[in-house]
Amino acid sequence: DLEIDSELAQALLAESPHIFDSASAHLSEHSIETQLPFLQYFREDFKFVPICLQRLSLEECRSLSEAISRAIKKTGKKVLIVASSDMSHYETHASAEAKDRKAIERILKLDPEGLHTTVEANAISMCGVNPVTVMLMAGKDMGATQAELANYMTSGETTGDFDSVVGYAGMLVR
Repeated sequence: DLEIDSELAQALLAESPHIFDSASAHLSEHSIETQLPFLQYFREDFKFVPICLQRLSLEECRSLSEAISRAIKKTGKKVLIVASSDMSHYETHASAEAKDRKAIERILKLDPEGLHTTVEANAISMCGVNPVTVMLMAGKDMGATQAELANYMTSGETTGDFDSVVGYAGMLVR
């Protein structure tokens, strides 16, 4: 059980008409459940604000990232922004790796616009391109200057099935 950071949540709600409180938005979305155990491993006691995104244009990503940056700055809190996404889905290992490298390069260059465009132009089935785009934009607005790839793998490297894989990348933006 973790507590929602009500102060930050209220600040976010106040910053954008596109951000609203909706428990139903999280009913079919599992990304929070996959990330919280990792966060709890490193810190047992913390508060968080879950944000679930629908498909967004690049302009909508920018507007949301600016609202997030303003809300964080207004609260004066030290905040970790986590964006969760698989990379490519259900392609061969070679195809997924080639496509995913294009997206990873954009993230490493702190290029949210390039990421958004690259994913669309190359038909990369990166389900969380919008959260990653928003995270990159907000991170840059708050002073991020570098990104690093912690690891990249596909499910084929675990299952042995290289014909239909999902790509995974762990990345840090500071």
